[in-house]
Amino acid sequence: MSYDGYGKPDASRRKRWIAFSALVILLIVGVVIGVAVGVPLSRNKDNKNLAASDNQGGGGNSNSGDTNGNKPPATNQGSDPSVFPKDPNLYQSFYGMAYMPENTLLPNCGATLDGVIKDIQLMSQLTKRVRLYGSDCNTSALVLEAIKQTKVDMQVYLGNYNVPNDNDVAYNRQKQAIQDALTTYGADHIAGITVGNEYMLNYITQNGGGDINGPVADQGAALLIPNIEDTRAMLKDMNLNIPVGNSDAGSFFNNKVLAAIDYGMANVHPWFGHVAIENAGQWTMQFFQNQDVALADQLPNKPQMSIAETGWPTKSSDAADATDGPSEASEANLQTFLDTFICQANQAGVQYFFFEMFDEKWKDLQYGGVEGWWGLFNEDRTIKNIKIPNCPAP
Repeated sequence: MSYDGYGKPDASRRKRWIAFSALVILLIVGVVIGVAVGVPLSRNKDNKNLAASDNQGGGGNSNSGDTNGNKPPATNQGSDPSVFPKDPNLYQSFYGMAYMPENTLLPNCGATLDGVIKDIQLMSQLTKRVRLYGSDCNTSALVLEAIKQTKVDMQVYLGNYNVPNDNDVAYNRQKQAIQDALTTYGADHIAGITVGNEYMLNYITQNGGGDINGPVADQGAALLIPNIEDTRAMLKDMNLNIPVGNSDAGSFFNNKVLAAIDYGMANVHPWFGHVAIENAGQWTMQFFQNQDVALADQLPNKPQMSIAETGWPTKSSDAADATDGPSEASEANLQTFLDTFICQANQAGVQYFFFEMFDEKWKDLQYGGVEGWWGLFNEDRTIKNIKIPNCPAP
């Protein structure tokens, strides 16, 4: 997402949020007939401090295994999903991966168990951890069922993509989906539950605030924190001890929110910081340490911090967005970022979730620019012209 050096959204970003707010209002009305929204936000270009990104619907294409409802997905009836070919060019070098299955954006639920199984089979060769953004469209159950059937070693951070000022409609809908998934699958593969994705950034943008610890931000925190506390109460009632956290843009962590969570996930993108590719890896780690880790360490609860998203785009759909200023969107530069960040972050003990597994055509159609082109893999699950670093993640 695009912010200037003072944390203020640019004009194009504000226009998008006006349109987004109108859409949210319309879809909230439609909740009565079963339609609701958790629309992810686009990223723009003009950020001198940090911009954040979000992912709502990745993965390759698949035509089988309909699981559009809120029921637990049906058992796969084909060959044993736990037996699948391993690519010798893939290594479990990534601490974690940011992921949402294809077609998990309300109201157009269309994710398939077969597709998610294929994604998990591929992803398990790169990482042992995955973070989700939300729980609409049966996302939590789909991913947990895929892990169950593939029998891979994978920990999941479930997500509740709540939105400001909707009377907790989105939060409660996803809370129920998470509770159902935990009841069905248990907590063996659950690393945490993340309540909120760029919630504070969105609230401040919509309400004209500037200071992340100012009055407007504190109003947003007062809406978000009850959802965090309610999730913790739900888990207590279920006799489950699962960490509860929050994800936001790297420079948008409010102190009150940090004090209420067990862990925080910060989006840190050198592309939106207009950083040259040769400096991108080091910049990412330094920004994260100075802006997020240092802040969390000052608080009594010292929440565990990780990078929720970082990566590099490989192309742009228009010439105007083909560079971040000093460097271009290209597979060669993605390779440079991989080579200068992954092993270095692993060695330094930095927890991160790479953005992202697959290109996403819907983002390109909706936003253009580099929006749809952040994947290590193309939309059809073929790897791009890159080599995966070989340095086991912690």
